[in-house]
Formats: sequence, structure tokens, C-alpha cells
Amino acid sequence: MKIAIGNDHAGTGYKKKVVDYLKNKGIEVINYGTNSDDSVDYPDFVHPVADDVENQKVDFGIIICGSGNGANMTANKHQGVRSALCWTGEITKLAREHNNANVLSIPARFVSEHQAVDMVKIFLETSFEGGRHQKRVNKIPVEN
Repeated sequence: MKIAIGNDHAGTGYKKKVVDYLKNKGIEVINYGTNSDDSVDYPDFVHPVADDVENQKVDFGIIICGSGNGANMTANKHQGVRSALCWTGEITKLAREHNNANVLSIPARFVSEHQAVDMVKIFLETSFEGGRHQKRVNKIPVEN
């Protein structure tokens, strides 16, 4: 499995914990995020993650910013991305089961680092249910 991860300054510590967890599981990680706490613009670090997910260069993406909203909005501009802003394990599980989310957006200022790692674990271990949810997921992309 290969994961792309991106974060702004609010998510640097979280990213380090998530990357350690992923690497301990033998998962390859592509780091597009900042490694500093200096203020940066989240789209600069989220677009590369979303590009990799959309072009199927990775299995999933993980993005982290202060509220999770800006990163989530940025990622969802990509047609092949279904990014889910999650702040509990239950929401994370449903995002995978019902929405086939392929990017997890974590709000660093609203969850602990431990919760973030737990959500990553749930995200990666949960499968899409398909069935009645598939037709809804098929309607998400905008047709041009």
C-alpha cells in the first residue's frame, strides 16, 4: 500500500505521528507536507496529494490542517477525489463504508494526535460496502 500525505503548519506534529504509524505497518508514504511549524498555505501541500490520488499513483491520501476544512475543500476540487473531513472514528468508518472516501482530512485543532492515528487506522482497515452506496458515489463527479 502507498499513501500520500500533506499538511500545513498546524498538522506537522500530527503528520509525524501518522507517518510513524504507517511506516511501522510497512506502508510506503509520500510526504508532500511541510516539516515546519512556520505558516504556509495548505493548498500547496494538498494539491499534490489529491493529484496522486486522482491519478491512482497512491492508494489513499491523508491531509491535515487546523480545521481540516481548507484542506478538504482543496482536495475535493479534484474530480477523482472523495475527501472526507473526519473528527471521530465513527465518521471515519462511515466515510469509507458509505462514501468510498479515498482521502482522509484531519482537523488538527479539534482532535488529539492519538485520535488522528486511530482515525487513520480505521480509514485504512474499513472497506467500501458498495451496493446501494455505489450508485450515490457514481453521482458525485460533475459531468462536463
